[in-house]
Parts: sequence; C-alpha cells; structure tokens
Amino acid sequence: MRQSRYFSNRINKTGKNYITNLRITAEQLRVIDHEGKLIGVISRSEAMRHAQDADLDLILIAPNAKPPVAKITDYKKFLYEEEKKNKEARKGTKKGIVKEIKLSLFIGPADKERLSKKTQQFLDDGHQVRLNLGLRGREIGKRTMAMDMIKAFIADLGEVNLAKEPRFEGKVVRSVVSRKK
Repeated sequence: MRQSRYFSNRINKTGKNYITNLRITAEQLRVIDHEGKLIGVISRSEAMRHAQDADLDLILIAPNAKPPVAKITDYKKFLYEEEKKNKEARKGTKKGIVKEIKLSLFIGPADKERLSKKTQQFLDDGHQVRLNLGLRGREIGKRTMAMDMIKAFIADLGEVNLAKEPRFEGKVVRSVVSRKK
C-alpha cells in the first residue's frame, strides 16, 4: 500500500526544513493558493481541504508570522524553485577571497610602490586585502613607526574601506582593506 502524501516525511536539498500538510500545528493560517492569490486567514482544516481539492501540498512558508503563512503548491516544484532562487542569488556574489600583502618596516620606495600597485590590482578585482607589517628583532621597539607606516600605506591607496583597523597582533600589525562601494 502506498503511503499518503499528507503523512509522508519530506526530505529536501535546500537545507531548509519546511513543515507540510498534517504536520502544521497552527490553528489559523494565512493561505496563498497555487496561482499566487491570497485566500485569506482560514482554519488549518479548511486549508487542508483546499490543498486536497487541488491535489497539492500545504507548505508552511512563514511560521513566525502572525498568523503563519502557508502556500498551496506542489512540494517538489516548490523546492525546485527555491533551489533555483538560491543558485541565482549565489551567482552574483564573489567568493570571500582575502589576498595578503606582506610589508616590512624598512621598505624601499620602489618596493612600496610595487606593493601598492599590486594591492590596487587586488582591490580592483573585488578582493579584500590583508596588510601585514611584521616586526623582527630590534624593530619591535619601533611600534609607533610601524603603525604610522601602515596608516600611510593605506592612505596612499586612496578611497578604501577599512574592514579591520590597523592593530598589533603579537609582532605583526594587521589591517584589512576593501574597495569603497
């Protein structure tokens, strides 16, 4: 005997668990039909009757709303559309890649210019850039000089957002910058 669709466990690929059909516990629901029209606030049993008449599922899509919102639609089609929306949303976003530039306290002007150009290139590509200025040996006594140097390097970059203000983490001054939007 085939199990009824109204009692079956639903497993989805979206990672979000939707409560369906007879598992819905709310007494009153704001129901949207399969055509996208608002039916109104009705009881759970009446909503189930509407779903059964259309041979579709009742899916709770906004459980925290007052009253909770449910939609009458085919569950597999609903999951497919949700997955499609998620893929479309992810297309436009860049990966969270953070590029790293290592500086030293006594750096020559040519090297500083080269690293500045490389940092600008990373920023133009849409990446965040982590700036590290490491102190070695007796350089540790020149903390204020190191802080001034990294601030000057950031100022030379022009219009940038400071995702992380320059600060000491052990023997290294770290800062993260990104392109201003």
